[in-house]
Formats: sequence, C-alpha cells, structure tokens
Amino acid sequence: MPRLVLSSKSVKSVTADALLLAVAPAAAGKRAAGVLVLGGDDLPRATRSALQEAAAALGATGEAGTVHLVPGVQGLSTSLVALVGVGEAPGAEGLRRAVGAGVRALAGKRRVAVAVPAPDAPSVAAVAEGAALGAYAFTRYRAAEREPVAEVTLLVGKPRERAVRAAVERAAALADAVATARDLVNTAPADLAPADLAEAALRTAEGTSLTVRVLDEEELAAGGFGGILGVGQGSSRPPRLVVVEHAPARAKAHLALVGKGITFDSGGLSLKPAAGMETMKSDMSGAAAVLAAVRAVADLQLPVKVTGWLAVAENMPSGTAIRPSDVLTMHGGTTVEVLNTDAEGRLVLGDALVAASEEQPDAIVDVATLTGAQVVALGNRVSGVMANDDDFRAAVLAAAERAGEPVWPMPLPEELRATLDSPVADLANIGDRAGGMLVAAVFLREFVGSRPSGEPIPWAHLDIAGPAFLTGEPWGYTPRGGTGVAVRTLVALAEDFARR
Repeated sequence: MPRLVLSSKSVKSVTADALLLAVAPAAAGKRAAGVLVLGGDDLPRATRSALQEAAAALGATGEAGTVHLVPGVQGLSTSLVALVGVGEAPGAEGLRRAVGAGVRALAGKRRVAVAVPAPDAPSVAAVAEGAALGAYAFTRYRAAEREPVAEVTLLVGKPRERAVRAAVERAAALADAVATARDLVNTAPADLAPADLAEAALRTAEGTSLTVRVLDEEELAAGGFGGILGVGQGSSRPPRLVVVEHAPARAKAHLALVGKGITFDSGGLSLKPAAGMETMKSDMSGAAAVLAAVRAVADLQLPVKVTGWLAVAENMPSGTAIRPSDVLTMHGGTTVEVLNTDAEGRLVLGDALVAASEEQPDAIVDVATLTGAQVVALGNRVSGVMANDDDFRAAVLAAAERAGEPVWPMPLPEELRATLDSPVADLANIGDRAGGMLVAAVFLREFVGSRPSGEPIPWAHLDIAGPAFLTGEPWGYTPRGGTGVAVRTLVALAEDFARR
C-alpha cells in the first residue's frame, strides 16, 4: 500500500514523478466539444489550455475510467501528467475508480501527486481509497513488471482539518485490509494449507488488540464440527476453525462475520473439470475478507464487538474423502446427506454459523464464494445478498452502497426448502439446480440460531463467487486476481453497528 500524504501545495510547484488530474466532457452529450481539466485551481490559463489541447490530440473524451498520459507542459514541475476521465457527475465510487485507474497506469513512478477535485472529507476519502487500492501489486512469486506507486500526495484545500485527516486514515486502514485479503487469495494453494491460513490470522493480529483462537482437527472432532471435518478429511492437510475477535470494553453491539475458507476446491470425489479448478485457490476469499475486515475494525478502534469465524478446509479427492451419500453430523446435531461433494462450502459454513449463533450476536453475516449460480445470475462484478430479515438485508445493502461494492438483493423462496429434503438425514446438501444461489442460502439458513424468545438471529448471506477473483483485464482500482471484495462492506456495516 502506498504512503498517503496530505498537502496544500500548489499544483504548479508540487514535487512528484507524475501528476494526476481529472478530465470530464466539456458538454453533456457533445464529445466533439473536447474535455475540461478539473482540479488544480491555481493552474495558469496557458497550462490548462495546453493540457486540454493535449487531451484532445490523444482523443480523450472524459469518459469514466479512461486514462491518457501527457508529457509535462510548461507551468508544471512534474514531467508527466495522467488525465483520468471521471464522466459527467462522478459520485464517490466514480472518484475511487477513476483515481485507482490513474494510479495503476502510473506504476513505475515512485511518487504521484493527485489533484482531483475533492471539496469535502467524503470526497477526499474516495480519492485516497482509489489511489491506495489502485497501487496494489502481488509480488510474492515474481517482481512486478513496474513497481507500484509508493507515495501519493493528495493536494487538498484543508489538509489539517480533522475530518480530512480522519478520512485519509480510514482510507489507509481499508486499503491495507483489502491488500491483506488480496494477498491471501493470490497465494498459491500449495503455500496456503488450512494451518497456513490460521497462521496468517495469528500474524494479522500481531500488534493489535485482536484475540485469535484456532481449533485443530482434534478440537473440531471434540466439538462435533462434522461439516468442516467431513470436507477436510480427503486432504493430507487437516482443517481448522479460526476465531478472530475484536472486543472493546465499551462495545454496545456484537456483529458476527463468518467466512468460507476452502483453501483449494477440487470438488472432492465430485471432481470439477480441469478448467473449473484454475481459480479455485480463491475459494477462501470469504474467510480472507472476514479476517481483513476484523483487522480493519481493530485498526479503526471501532466501539463494536466483531467476531470473525473462518471455516477452513481443503476439499480434495482421496481414499479418505467423503462420498456422495455419506451422512455428516454438523455442530449442533443436524445431520446432512452429502449428495455432491462439490457443494462443500455450505457444509463448513453450517458448522461455523451454529458456533457463531451460540454467542448470541446481534447479527450474523456470512461471506462465501459459494455458487456458480451467482455468476450466472449476477455476473462477475455484482454480489448477491440474501437474508432472513428484510431490515438487516437493507442495512447490508446500504453499507455496500457506501463502500462502493455492488450488491443485489435476492429472495429466499420458502418452496426451495422442500428440495433439500433427504430420506435418510435432516436435509441434503443440494436441491434443485434451478435457483442454485437461492437453494444454497436456504440451506445455510437452517444453521442460523435463534434468540431465547424464538426469534431468529438477523442473518445475511453474501455470495461473492463472481466478484472475488478477476481473470480478465484490470479496471478502476481492481487488479487481476484476488479483488478483496466484501472487506469494505463489512467494515462499513461494523461502523453502522458502532453507532447504535
């Protein structure tokens, strides 16, 4: 993550390897009219005109997400200018994406100054987040082709204002958390066994107030965690349940986060086709998001208790693997007939949902790369959210919108529960193929506990199967590979709970 610096220096005199400015269409719907260079209010008229002429020569339209590089012009101290399109009326997410795209394009430049218009603290936050998220690079196995930007100077009007400084500090914490999740997802599965992910949780908690508990295979057996053990029994590398907790003394609410942590998903004996395994190192994206979000909550010192449950296993085929028609006894006693060993995420999540419910939190959110049906329904950029409580689903949606992570509400049709009936167990792990994303959520709902009054604990399920891993070209602040999706939504939701 780059170092974020606030400054009130002049655009003309700031020292950096490159300057990032925004451009927008000069007239709505009239691209022939050229572009307007936004920001840098102290730019000399001749300098601004020269930049607009250069933009026109390069065919810049100001369309959101576009980036054009221009050699420095007279009147600037920087030798390179990145003109990033922001469209006609960019909101916070538009600013994040535009600045992220610009900083990505400037990889290889160590120091970048950003003079995108940000008249208030929320706008500064969006610009800072975009810059920090866009500078990410995963370099564990090879050096980056171009070193990512190491320092971003944000040119703002009031850099010492408390709200502005707090906005940038929050942006830095969020970007650091997202980078943590991305790094875990991008790690080769040979280097990230369940025990390794547990060790990563312990390292992530170092130097913070977080506490971490790790249940190994013996403790899982003693606790009756049949789902996690069943999925993991085909691997030579045994499963884990990791509990990461932020518990400040002044907390008035308790939010539980549950993450699917399948460190590699071969499908088990219901083996995936070869192409279906190529990105299955990302099947622990939910657990990575939960771990990173709890760390961010601790870094931000939010006055809310947040408990993260990472249900971690490797789903492999072997002589010890679970078989179709095996029956597992889950934590809490529910029995499940396994009809398809590739529907394994719901099994590990079921155990963790029961365990999380036993602590009687105010609400539970689980996050998982759960179904291919999510990708079919919503594509690769939009997550689906399902819930047993309409108000809580709306709260998750509101948090996601503020965070800039697209999420779409989906139903939990009651008639789908009957498709999970089993003649030999309490339920089967698969039902109708039609509406597979919804069927999986209906299965998970069976493991959400209730209040002493009998009312169910408010619960929401985020299916991030598509958005968790990008195989195509980078866009905005989103790199190829692990995206770190859901981290910012979970943190925003925790902030809402902290204000209760």
